[in-house]
Amino acid sequence: MTDTPELLQTTSAIPSSDPFALCATWFAEARETEPNDANAMALATATACGAPSVRMVLLKGHGPEGFTFYTNAESRKGEEIRSNSQAALLFHWKSLRRQIRIEGVLNEVAPEVADAYFHSRSRDSQLGAVASDQSRPLPERQTFIERFDEATKRFEGGQVERPAHWTGFQLTPSAFEFWLDRPNRLHDRRRFVRDGAGWTDSLLYP
Repeated sequence: MTDTPELLQTTSAIPSSDPFALCATWFAEARETEPNDANAMALATATACGAPSVRMVLLKGHGPEGFTFYTNAESRKGEEIRSNSQAALLFHWKSLRRQIRIEGVLNEVAPEVADAYFHSRSRDSQLGAVASDQSRPLPERQTFIERFDEATKRFEGGQVERPAHWTGFQLTPSAFEFWLDRPNRLHDRRRFVRDGAGWTDSLLYP
């Protein structure tokens, strides 16, 4: 083992602090370094009987109240969320050599919150949400294009109506885990677990 100054450090580079504040700091730094979609996160859900699935989604809001994303609630992930609200998120920022794991419960956002975000999107994105039966079998791509064209004509000259099944979900964390790359695989890893109104934390072996 090479005795570099970093290896000789005996204290963790991940502070014992408010996990929401630490997450916000790391996220802000990622926005400065990641070339694309610093807000991309893996979302893991499961069926009522525990069969898991995972996919990438985009974080659209975060703070002490939780972490919010939007989707078609009739998609596979939407159906799983409504049958099993336990979920997990993973951010991996390769340029920073960091990751954050977050576990908790998902709840649907209020309709007015979903409306506000839906209408902040580009018009084509709104029309695409109307046209898509997300996760359902698609006979051929032309069918999707025709549905998009039909939605374009239907809402021409007016506001695109948010489909009732297109909504947002917010994850309320019960645990965070921060991971930071260090040389020779002597990585830093700290886990926070909700304890009443606060948090307890401990280092973990990498």
